[in-house]
Amino acid sequence: MYGFKIQKMKEVCEVCSLKFEREPGYFYVSMFVSYAMNVAEIIFLGVAAYVLGLDIVYENLWYFVIIIFTGVLLFSPLNYRYSRMVLLYWLSPGLHYDPSRIKNR
Repeated sequence: MYGFKIQKMKEVCEVCSLKFEREPGYFYVSMFVSYAMNVAEIIFLGVAAYVLGLDIVYENLWYFVIIIFTGVLLFSPLNYRYSRMVLLYWLSPGLHYDPSRIKNR
């Protein structure tokens, strides 16, 4: 899940021959989507820790930091994949499912 070879994306779809990287550097924009996902996760984890009984005082600061860093590390593989999926399918104009592109197997 955290290896470099596992996170490699295919260049072309095996079913419909769609080229995933639309232009050079296309997936650099997914860093911004991943950043937004990380911010949402950090807010969620901080609020969840507070709701579950961790008071917001200086003595508990390191507990919040540990909870948030652990959550960010656990969610990073999901953020990697889903930020690229959001970029491809929601934020790319002109990229739509076309059943006529499917190859006969």
